[in-house]
Amino acid sequence: MFTIGQFSKITALPVKTLRFYHEKNLLIPARVEAGTGYRYYDDRNIQTARVITALRALEFSLDEIAEILAQHDDDSDILHFLKHRKQSLQDRIEHDRDIVATIDRIVHNEQEARRTMSQKQFEIEEKSLPPQLVAGIRMQCRYDEIGTGFSQIGRKLGRHISGKPLCLYYDNEYREEDADLEPCMPLRKHVPVDGISVRELPGGRCVTLVHRGPYQQLGRSYERVLKHCADQGYEIQTPTREVYLKGPGMIFRGNPKNYLTEIQFLIQEPNPAP
Repeated sequence: MFTIGQFSKITALPVKTLRFYHEKNLLIPARVEAGTGYRYYDDRNIQTARVITALRALEFSLDEIAEILAQHDDDSDILHFLKHRKQSLQDRIEHDRDIVATIDRIVHNEQEARRTMSQKQFEIEEKSLPPQLVAGIRMQCRYDEIGTGFSQIGRKLGRHISGKPLCLYYDNEYREEDADLEPCMPLRKHVPVDGISVRELPGGRCVTLVHRGPYQQLGRSYERVLKHCADQGYEIQTPTREVYLKGPGMIFRGNPKNYLTEIQFLIQEPNPAP
């Protein structure tokens, strides 16, 4: 079971949207705790959420999505439905042709993601992280705006940077407009700069997974890491980290399918039973 915040991270749906979907009986949690009203979600909810997101991107209304979910039992059945929908859209105006291309990308990206996640070199690891000197800028913004933070650090501390960029995430859920995050760059030595926090990040026991592919598919890797931590009874410490081993350059963006992002969760192991 995932908390509503964890489920939000996996599916890239804000908590307020999940609550709305629940109220509409579109995405009903696997369990709602009596008394507190806390919502908990399972694997089947994840698949349903991804189908809803895909259909919303194709401009289906919530009522239409509810009808589709009621008439189709599993993912393969829904993919079959989307392929037929594609054929009918080809006779419509140019805007509808863009929707057809979106369907192609959904099916292709799904297959690519499954193939990549099955490769053995991308396995969950547990390791010890050493303390690390970094320069960071705390921001509240959209996730695609963190590049401005890296640019500011690069302009002021470029010659002192030593290592791959990383970002600290302070939220326990996915947020669309006001994510609480901190782009950081490793430094060789402590150099004080106005407007930039230069400090030592603590080390510790860590669960990691290298994600290969576009940033939009990171939710699949978060799902694996969160499951592992839950299975082991680990308590995840905030902020969590993403280290960008390979990503877009300053001039050339490169192929997003080849981006490498290491997800890092610092953990506290459960206390042994007395």
